[in-house]
Amino acid sequence: MIEDKYIHFTIGKQKHIALIAHDNKKSELVEWVTENQEILKCHFLCGTGTTARLLADKTNLPVTAYNSGPLGGDQQIGARIVEGRVDFVIFFWDPLEAQPHDPDVKALLRIAAVYDVPIANNRATADFLLTSKYMDSEYDRRVLNYNTVIQKRLKQFDEE
Repeated sequence: MIEDKYIHFTIGKQKHIALIAHDNKKSELVEWVTENQEILKCHFLCGTGTTARLLADKTNLPVTAYNSGPLGGDQQIGARIVEGRVDFVIFFWDPLEAQPHDPDVKALLRIAAVYDVPIANNRATADFLLTSKYMDSEYDRRVLNYNTVIQKRLKQFDEE
């Protein structure tokens, strides 16, 4: 309902997983995907540019490729989150290397938070996500109904 505090979305049993890695982390992501191939082969995979192609070549898993991060790939993944076509993100990012597309990365992290989408920024978190009890079942995400937030703000503004 339009007045409800939260809107509920169901993440299905078969997940739509975005796989992203900065240049210095690509080999680590390839290694992680290879180690977890048996689990990942049961899900829909996508990724940004070179990372997606590298993963498909090295693992023989089908990985839908979008643009590279600096050319809009992070934003494409963000758009898929908004559309409900990405359920969680594995993003091995390099915190020690400045990236030319840092604003795009920040936007991706922000949109994942807005839509209550799990995001792993390192191997340990990715392992926790993949071994979660929710990996093989449906999960009900609660997304704040921003329409009600805006309506409350407008009402407060009108009362001033």
